[in-house]
Amino acid sequence: MAMNRITDNFSVALLLSAILVNLVFGGAVAARAETAGLDRYFEELADPDYDGWSRAESDIRRAWSRSGSAAMDLLLQRGQDALDAGDIPAAIEHLTALTDHAPDFAEGWNARASAYFMAGMYGPSMVDVAHVLQLEPRHWGALAGLGMIFEEMGDEPRAREAYERSFALNPHQQDVKDALGRLQRALAGTAL
Repeated sequence: MAMNRITDNFSVALLLSAILVNLVFGGAVAARAETAGLDRYFEELADPDYDGWSRAESDIRRAWSRSGSAAMDLLLQRGQDALDAGDIPAAIEHLTALTDHAPDFAEGWNARASAYFMAGMYGPSMVDVAHVLQLEPRHWGALAGLGMIFEEMGDEPRAREAYERSFALNPHQQDVKDALGRLQRALAGTAL
């Protein structure tokens, strides 16, 4: 039973890989109007030498966490609380309700992608990451998550590409920097 789930997740993930690579790395997606006002913060965040980067990061995260609806924000909070408590099924339930009722809210998809990843469900996680990146192509967290999925699947070149995209947007992520170093060592001597 567990092996079938792993095989099914891997098959779905492989099928989605081609779609995601085109979507994520094709560069044809434009940022949503709601986050276009964050351009200055993204520029500040992308500067590795900018002292105020943490404020820019916080301002972006704060904007991302607002759906425009108190009820939807509550569903996001309940999902995140369930994740923090380790109750993955409850988190997925709350976050599925959120994505059903607020399909244009990128952070709902991102939170559910994290829940699916934590459950070992890489295919559904990749689908949700694709939704996030359609809505907000500058979501460095979703790109880092995509890197984690590819790395778990053993696709180190795509993992590195996703991490590099994430790091270019936010070069202050130590975990992504560490992942890039790990992949650089793993890929040393491998034809790319």
